[in-house]
Amino acid sequence: MTLWAFMPWFEFAICALLIGRAGYRLTLYGEAISRLTGLSASWIGLVLLATATSLPELFTGVSSVTIANAPNIAMGDALGSIVINLALLVVLDGLSRDEPVYRRVDQGHILTAGFGIILTGLVGALILETRDDLNFRIGHVSLYTPFLILFYLVAMRAAFFYERRHSATPAAEDEIAPDIGLRGAVIRYAGAAAIVSGAGALLPIAGTQIAQQTGWQYSFVGTLLIAAATSLPEATVTISALRRNAPNLAIGTLLGSNLFDILVIAVDDTVYRPGSLFAHVSPAHAVTAFAGCIMSGILIVALLYRPGNRFFGWVGWVSLALLSVYLLSSFAIYLHGH
Repeated sequence: MTLWAFMPWFEFAICALLIGRAGYRLTLYGEAISRLTGLSASWIGLVLLATATSLPELFTGVSSVTIANAPNIAMGDALGSIVINLALLVVLDGLSRDEPVYRRVDQGHILTAGFGIILTGLVGALILETRDDLNFRIGHVSLYTPFLILFYLVAMRAAFFYERRHSATPAAEDEIAPDIGLRGAVIRYAGAAAIVSGAGALLPIAGTQIAQQTGWQYSFVGTLLIAAATSLPEATVTISALRRNAPNLAIGTLLGSNLFDILVIAVDDTVYRPGSLFAHVSPAHAVTAFAGCIMSGILIVALLYRPGNRFFGWVGWVSLALLSVYLLSSFAIYLHGH
């Protein structure tokens, strides 16, 4: 292979490195904003950090459907990020040495996980159904896209009022100098978000070149390769939050990111000019969507049951179940990609 053959992989690695590093800074400045405004850790994780860490998916998706003309990469990135975020719970559980992480978080996250099941399941159903007689559109936009946006707003409103009815837990102390003001935190937050956005916009270009070189289908590249890269901010944010004893911030960020990823799909469909995005992607993406629903259901059971038993002293049956669903869905996408 020539040196030029490695260029897409090099570009991909650089973008992933920038996303991971800037994502960590987003955590710190997001927590600074939380401390200066007095908002709860769960709410900061659900809205502010979840939105920021999902910016790579947003700009990757928009770039995929407008510049790279690769709708499968856009859909695979958004849905793949959802299952990867839920798989990150396995890592958090392993890092929570004293007790399972599912025992350390508020049950209020059940509300967000439930909305995640509704929205992700709806996307999976649309992928299967809109390629037939149910492909209703308003211009080039799917008729179902406004409902996805509406359900997302309903989920955010419900979470907001739930937080108001329950005692708020302040976000963990951050590593920013104590003399930083709200204006400085917001400016630095916006700067880190800009880096994440720029790197995210370049990812689908590198992903398209990798797919062409390897012969892999775009659904496989988007779901596994690009989704893993765009999920780096969530990984750095959640692991950092757990180590600073803020498990609610960690879980809130993951579940909030999953809801925002559904909003990303709605945005992608809006800017995709050839027609409905759901009708132009591989039906294999429905496997990823339904895997996300199953994993969210497992999380809800864990938050209600709060299991304490662990295998090998570090992982419980909940984490093993989550990991199994993730690996099986990834293998199904891999087979379809070949």
